[in-house]
Amino acid sequence: MIVEYIRYRIPDHERRIAFEKACGAAAEQLDLAPQCLGYELTRGVEEPDRYTLRVGWASVEDHEQGFRGGPYFRAYLAELRPYLGDIEDVGQYEPTSVLSRRRF
Repeated sequence: MIVEYIRYRIPDHERRIAFEKACGAAAEQLDLAPQCLGYELTRGVEEPDRYTLRVGWASVEDHEQGFRGGPYFRAYLAELRPYLGDIEDVGQYEPTSVLSRRRF
């Protein structure tokens, strides 16, 4: 399993509302994609203009070839395309052995 983190910065309040709505629509495509293990969008408390989208993928190949080459990516990207310029950082990470037994 790998975890993709996409960090956004969206200063305008109205744009943030639209972004959250677009993420909800894009998430429908993630739910359909068998390669996606789950996702979560979080918003900064101290800095509400900052968001992190966390997406779990079965593997790098499942993410990059399976999802991006599959039938759901185009609709997913169409929803988030207006916010591509707001991305500050994106990367894929693999879990380590340091892991809580609790779920949050």
